[in-house]
Amino acid sequence: MTTESSISLRRDGAIAVVTLSNAGRLNAMTRAMWRELRAVFDGLRSEGDSALRCVVVRGEGGAFCAGGDISEYPSFRFSEPSLREFHENEVWAALQAMLDCPLPLVAQIEGACMGAGIEIASCCDIRLAGASAKFGAPIAKLGFPMAPREAALVHGAIGDVLARDMLLAAGVHGAQRLYDAGFLLQVLPDNEVALAAQSHAQRIAVLSPQAARLHKATFAALRAGAPSAHVLLATAYDYADSAEHREGIAAFLAKRRPNF
Repeated sequence: MTTESSISLRRDGAIAVVTLSNAGRLNAMTRAMWRELRAVFDGLRSEGDSALRCVVVRGEGGAFCAGGDISEYPSFRFSEPSLREFHENEVWAALQAMLDCPLPLVAQIEGACMGAGIEIASCCDIRLAGASAKFGAPIAKLGFPMAPREAALVHGAIGDVLARDMLLAAGVHGAQRLYDAGFLLQVLPDNEVALAAQSHAQRIAVLSPQAARLHKATFAALRAGAPSAHVLLATAYDYADSAEHREGIAAFLAKRRPNF
């Protein structure tokens, strides 16, 4: 059985597709994969005014991500400095790079979405899942908690009730429960998830990228709290004379499709 792992980036016109791959391990995240994930999203952020408009995040082979690759754990988890390095400078650095991405992120969730998987999905703006997808973070069975910033991220995305059950009781829940909690936009038949994610990304791709960037900045400020949101007000209307603003209004008045 191969255990080759990677994070790949493929461009399909205005849409980037980021794929988690760890063959034979349901795409469990290795340390190398966390570092690659950060590099991919740092690269997307640094591209600035590229032709990309949206990112789909998916797993290879019918699973999203089953968590961390536990086969690596004995090599670093039993030392406080190396454990801190892993969570703060590898895992959180990658998740922060996703959160900082100015492009809308669509999660295409199939199969297992556990631990690291639910953290990665929590960084996405829109989440679509197959009816058979499973969600949880049963790390209490492994004798350790979710790192504080990772737990705060998941708690904010899935809500207090499910976060407590997942972390305190190792609860695993189906897609419908996560939809009811507001974590998922849609639950679809398993064989329709990939097409739905692509279609949703295409819908986003024809809209104003400036509006998407500004909305993402607003959401980030709200996540950071009131002081950041207040600072954002100073530049909130700088787009007034922008080309996209003028084009959007002109297209509506002319009853034509805008060209962003």
